[in-house]
Amino acid sequence: MSGTSGRARFKASAPWFGAVAAAVLMLVASGCGGDDTESSDSSDSGAPKPESTYSEVVPAAEAPAPDGFSPVEIQGVKINAPEHWSIDKADGRLCMRPPGQDACAYGALQVIPKVAKNDPNSWPKKKSAYNKADGWAAEPDVCRSLATAEAGDVGVTGAQQEEVPEPNQVTEHADGRKSHHRVWTVDCANGDTFEVRLWFLPESDVAVYVWSADTQYSALYDEIAKSMDVSDYKK
Repeated sequence: MSGTSGRARFKASAPWFGAVAAAVLMLVASGCGGDDTESSDSSDSGAPKPESTYSEVVPAAEAPAPDGFSPVEIQGVKINAPEHWSIDKADGRLCMRPPGQDACAYGALQVIPKVAKNDPNSWPKKKSAYNKADGWAAEPDVCRSLATAEAGDVGVTGAQQEEVPEPNQVTEHADGRKSHHRVWTVDCANGDTFEVRLWFLPESDVAVYVWSADTQYSALYDEIAKSMDVSDYKK
């Protein structure tokens, strides 16, 4: 009709336009701001699942090491090492030794690619050893306390896996992957005790392992482990 203006036609379509706009707003509200903790199961309470979708992990942008740390690497596994700690690479593993420690033993932290594949006992993956009281080592039979670690001639009488508070049972690393975090207290035949820590990615088959923890570095061990990035690692 010649008397109908463009303005009138726009007004006639306004209800349709408003409905579409409302639908778009609803989609935006429901689709944005989500996380990637894989909490599709409503009974999961949002707890992240360790490495359960390995192939879907999107590598994070590589960030520089924070002050006090230097980036190190072994077989494509990248991690931050504290400055003034010594770095060794031997037997397919990287070892960070705190000041004053000459061996990759008490107080040291190890990064171990292909850990289960290269271990004669397939530790810590076989039979989910990392979830068991005696899963703190492939051969859990020698005391590693400060006084006994060097000699290695004192046995153990038992061990217990400590209850790591949520959400620390799972550690998210720099690349977005999530590992099992376990802590053991081990009792020695001479009355000593020592602590062992493990961060294990079963699908990647990579472990961060504190052979015998020096408790003054407890928070530092956590910070080192969180910085790990296996995006360039070929399992």
